[in-house]
Amino acid sequence: MRLLLTLILFVAVAAGCATSVGRYAPESLLQAESAIDAESLLAHINELASDRYEGRAPATEGERLTVEYLTAQFKALGLQPGNPDGTYVQEVPLVGISGTRSATLTANGKRMHMNFPDDYVALTRRFEPTIRLPETELVFVGYGVVAPEYDWDDYKDVDVRGKVIVMLINDPAIPDPDDPSRLDPKMFNGRAMTYYGRWTYKYEIAAEKGAAGALIVHETGPAGYPYEVLSGSWGRENFDIERDDGNKGRVQVEGWISRERAETLFRLSGHSLEAMKQAALERDFRPVTLPAKASFKLDNTLRRVTSKNVIARLDGADAQLKDQYVVYSAHWDHLGKDPALKGDQVFNGAHDNASGTAGLLELAQGFTRLPAPPKRSIVFLAVTAEEKGLLGSKWYAEHPLYPLTRTVANINMDGISHFGRSHDVVVVGKGQSTLEDVLADQVAAQGRELVADPTPEKGSYYRSDHFEFAKVGVPALYTGRGVKRVGAPEGSGQKQIDEFVARDYHKVSDEVRPDWQMSGGVEDLRLLLRVGLAVAEEESYPRWKEGSEFKARRDWMMRDASLR
Repeated sequence: MRLLLTLILFVAVAAGCATSVGRYAPESLLQAESAIDAESLLAHINELASDRYEGRAPATEGERLTVEYLTAQFKALGLQPGNPDGTYVQEVPLVGISGTRSATLTANGKRMHMNFPDDYVALTRRFEPTIRLPETELVFVGYGVVAPEYDWDDYKDVDVRGKVIVMLINDPAIPDPDDPSRLDPKMFNGRAMTYYGRWTYKYEIAAEKGAAGALIVHETGPAGYPYEVLSGSWGRENFDIERDDGNKGRVQVEGWISRERAETLFRLSGHSLEAMKQAALERDFRPVTLPAKASFKLDNTLRRVTSKNVIARLDGADAQLKDQYVVYSAHWDHLGKDPALKGDQVFNGAHDNASGTAGLLELAQGFTRLPAPPKRSIVFLAVTAEEKGLLGSKWYAEHPLYPLTRTVANINMDGISHFGRSHDVVVVGKGQSTLEDVLADQVAAQGRELVADPTPEKGSYYRSDHFEFAKVGVPALYTGRGVKRVGAPEGSGQKQIDEFVARDYHKVSDEVRPDWQMSGGVEDLRLLLRVGLAVAEEESYPRWKEGSEFKARRDWMMRDASLR
């Protein structure tokens, strides 16, 4: 066995599969990497995605079992409690909001009854037992974007206070004047979604403008997922972080309307949805008051709960750098179960995100197999309530257990590839930080290719937990599943991903299947181990690149810290 191991190490080094990182020789890295394997990765996924965990919804028996399992795994690896209070958890105060809702739209005197959740979804983030919006005026505000850097204001000087606004999803899709077949790269990053296109921004600007309610027109392409994703998640108990003001700063009603019902609304109002979409692409677009009104009734059941982030730490070895931190993150939660469904009622979330949580455990095991800890400390953070709006990572970012000025990087995992190995590694949000340069070096060491997100219009950089770190200035890295499959026809990789999104994403069918191939996930995790290790060994901090929307926040934070 010893001879065989020596031979394997020799072949790997000779083939260029292993290079030194920091103080670590290739043999040491291979020892750590070998701790990450398909069998143990799949075992963790099978456990966390089993029916016993009931879909891992926050504030359920599934959460208790998940927290218990993750804590036991971290303890077994010999990792320190991640909370300075000596525990492996960080409590996250949430308010659960559920209940009944009804809505009616009236256009030119014609009444449209709206079926929930088939025609629309709606909720309130306010912690109030009842919400009533009777006969409220509807105003179409295009994309609902105010972007001074693009000289763009969809609201102009129109007062929407107390009204329900109707918006389009994603950014204004401005054609390139030199090539109308593509989008203008000078406007809203061209094909890549900016935060202005994200639904969270649209509700934020609606609240800032004083609207009573906000409805987003759903379209599968611009949204990045089918309508069933909304009806499956918004149609059950939702959560928000408990705030002292009861979220009174939010609009009273936040919702989506299906494309089909939106078309009917605009037609009855004397307009064409397509024509209105075209008008909204012009800089001089002004809001259009529709001859229509909306009525909403929401009767809420509120409950205060305490959910948990699970956190562990590997202390750094360097006396000067051990109080600086590289944070790996993954969300442990999914959608729970729906007793109203016939047949299978459990949203197991095997890919999303039992796989990422399992990857977090595998990385922790890999780091513990190193002959000595890295210079900086490594934090392993499994967050709650990602599916409810990145709430666990938001709470951590607002209440960090380690100073953000000494948090040098976040590396996030949300869905580990189960499609087999790929020639490429996708970096989501390419061009954001120097973490990508570290990634590029390690991708080259694996003999692979680093590529940009092939579907940047979906805005994935704003859709997972790394975003909450980025918003507070911490350089954050998020990699996606490669699409150039080893030994597979060209285009098959993207086809597999698209089929998964259409068939399984946020559905009860997201379960471990017999054809899952974890070799690609293992290769990606070994890559992320090397990236985090390189960052933990490097003397300098990673930085946001020029042009990143997050650079100013980090610069301000570090400058403020140096003045204390």
